[in-house]
Amino acid sequence: MNHKIYFTPGPSQIYYTVSDHLKSAVKEDVMCISHRSAAFQKIFESTRLSLRELLEIPDGYEIYFTSSANEVWERIIQNLVIDSSHHFTNGSFAKKFHQFALSYQKNSTSTLVDDGQDFTDLSVPEKAELISVTLNETSIGFGFDMEKLKELRASYPDKLIALDGVSAFPAVKVDWQLVDTAYFSVQKCFGLPAGLGVWIVNQRCMEKYDQVKKAGIVTGSYHDLTDLKSNGDKNQTPETPNILGIYLLGKVCQDMLFRGAKMIQNDTIYKSTILYQALEQNPKFNPFIANKKTRSKTVIVSECEGGNAGIVKLLGDKGFVIGKGYGSFKDSHIRIANFPVHSKEQIEMICDLIAAY
Repeated sequence: MNHKIYFTPGPSQIYYTVSDHLKSAVKEDVMCISHRSAAFQKIFESTRLSLRELLEIPDGYEIYFTSSANEVWERIIQNLVIDSSHHFTNGSFAKKFHQFALSYQKNSTSTLVDDGQDFTDLSVPEKAELISVTLNETSIGFGFDMEKLKELRASYPDKLIALDGVSAFPAVKVDWQLVDTAYFSVQKCFGLPAGLGVWIVNQRCMEKYDQVKKAGIVTGSYHDLTDLKSNGDKNQTPETPNILGIYLLGKVCQDMLFRGAKMIQNDTIYKSTILYQALEQNPKFNPFIANKKTRSKTVIVSECEGGNAGIVKLLGDKGFVIGKGYGSFKDSHIRIANFPVHSKEQIEMICDLIAAY
């Protein structure tokens, strides 16, 4: 197999329709148009409508574009927190968001457990204004239990809940009644080039922003929430955005809608199930998340006896490029992306190679 297929957890394999959409973008001069033009406004509006439909985002939530999901961390802390946020952290990316809050000199707290462990204590300090939850911890393959998200909403109805949907949306369904703000980047499940983030906020966030502003806190510059809204209401952005990225996102959303969000989610469950089964049946591997209920459906992570070099090479020689472990797990873990672009047949082939290893 000469052509390589990327099962890395982001950037990952490009969605199979992207090449055609790139050709269309060139023909339509998408990279040349002004971000204040009617042509861009049409792209902006169409992409937001397609995203809303695909993710089943209800009325009352607005969608804005940023440079990345990491930028959204900053925007959330700047615009929605006066003094303190609380972060549930059991992996590297959730920890980084907490560090962002501390770097902004907020008195933020965290419920910190060992990497990959579940949360048994869902208590949140009274002073916390916002609760951060990572739906899918890409670094170690942990999926937050939706029942616990429901418990947090029921226990703390007056606090904002922020959901990290990176490497989860649209392959994992979310109940929007439990979430005030959510965000993701496009280089994972959406199968697009990096360089675009999506920030979703509801009216409660706008009301909180007003409180932050009245408190005299600097809420940012060109991506102040009111700037995003005032421009977004005109189907524009405060600055010259990643126009091509927004265009491609809208097109891929339309492709996924044709396929059906429910089918994508069901396929994700099937593919993750057989991957975990293959890993469990080979004594050389051990899924890092012991609790099956909290295993990620989109980033399958496993410990490897004797290190990951052998299996990485074997799969690479067959054209399947998988991810190594993150951070301190670089040499001992493998991470296999299970995104909508990855077919059942490809996953089944990987399972056969794991079984024979």
